[in-house]
Amino acid sequence: MNHKIIESSIVAVAIVALGVCVKAGIDNYAYRDRSVSVRGLAETDVPADHVTCPLVFKESGDDLLSLYNVINKKSEAIVAFVVKNGIDRADITVSAPEVVDMQTERYGNEHVRARYICTAVVTVSTNRVEAVRALLARQSELLKQGIALAGDDYRYQINYEFTKLNELKPEMIETATKNARAAAEKFAIDSGSKLGGIKRASQGLFTVESRDANTPFIKHVRVVTTVEYYLED
Repeated sequence: MNHKIIESSIVAVAIVALGVCVKAGIDNYAYRDRSVSVRGLAETDVPADHVTCPLVFKESGDDLLSLYNVINKKSEAIVAFVVKNGIDRADITVSAPEVVDMQTERYGNEHVRARYICTAVVTVSTNRVEAVRALLARQSELLKQGIALAGDDYRYQINYEFTKLNELKPEMIETATKNARAAAEKFAIDSGSKLGGIKRASQGLFTVESRDANTPFIKHVRVVTTVEYYLED
């Protein structure tokens, strides 16, 4: 009789233990996918570290040889001006002039004042951004030599770049991840849970844009990371 009682007790205990294990397993299965997905933002402003600056001027006339001589002389004057303002000669490129014969233009005016219009470009491509900005502010020195730079040609725009993005990436990713975790912790507290480990994470694309239209030489760098955390009771 005692053996039967003992056996029954063992079976009962085993059933209870099994029930506890089953419940724990069900709870674990039910809550294992509880998670929160958050985004973390990091952004900063940096100065551009490279500039490509086309210096454009135009000449017109009826004699091509004379035009070429004038263009060569003025191109040399621009190169001298740029070098004088601290830019290496190796960073300066003089392009062949673009010539338009107004008499052969399909929609040209038959009463044009000059047959040929030549567009000449001296391009500066350098890391000395501030030096280029300074020489642009001193264009009056070229005007005194009879050289007027054209700034109304959409094909020739100054381009400022930031080339050291890889140096910023580690710190910005760390900042974005910290901001994401702070948001996830706030969510966990508000929901009565605890924040667990990372379930998955993805890094968004870095974007580098001009801070605004008036300061293209200052770049705004931005990245958004998406991190999903487990939630625990």
